Amino acid sequence: MNTPNLETTVGELVRAAPIRARVFEKLGIDYCCGGKKPLAEVCTAKGLDAATVLTMLEALDGAAAGDAPVDANAMSMAQLCDHIETAHHGYLREELPRLDFMTRKVAAVHGADEPRLIEVRSVFERFAPELMSHMADEEAAVFPRIRKLDSTTGSPAGREELNAAISELEREHADAGGALERFRELTDGYVPPEWACNTFRALYDGLARLERDMHQHVHKENNVLFPRALAAA
Repeated sequence: MNTPNLETTVGELVRAAPIRARVFEKLGIDYCCGGKKPLAEVCTAKGLDAATVLTMLEALDGAAAGDAPVDANAMSMAQLCDHIETAHHGYLREELPRLDFMTRKVAAVHGADEPRLIEVRSVFERFAPELMSHMADEEAAVFPRIRKLDSTTGSPAGREELNAAISELEREHADAGGALERFRELTDGYVPPEWACNTFRALYDGLARLERDMHQHVHKENNVLFPRALAAA
């Protein structure tokens, strides 16, 4: 990953680290068709402070390099519910709309050259709303009951009822895992072709990060939170 600087074109910056596309998208900077312009020129044209944009890019690079898994076993069940909602559900609520736009755009522009992009879009159209519904169910029904198991004043949920709810969540996790496997197959392990534009590359980077986050997310629930909740109930 090269260090961002004002002389480098925005296209080169994204090509070196596709996650930087997130900063440019937030600022309304065209890194695809307008990707041949140096960052300094783009900032001037957009009326943006170049030093601030550089700081944003460097902060994103640092966050990506410094990602470290948390110790889910060291948390109480209530803390783990809070962590999952903040770190994983929050990420998905921000990222899924971005990926929705990108899967639609890249499939429309490049689907004729790479037909598998059409299926990527089709799989995503089923995956995203199902996942949003899944998270809503967890936050409204299951996590509050699990938090009560950590409370000295709350009454614990019945084990049979909780077991049924958790079984359904785990089934939905398996469905999501199948969609992630299909994304990986359709994208050759998230490796874009040499001719891919920067939006195409940013999409594959986003899908790869989605897979990594979902694997951590589901692990914390299936292998840590849910077994502890059932044991406590």
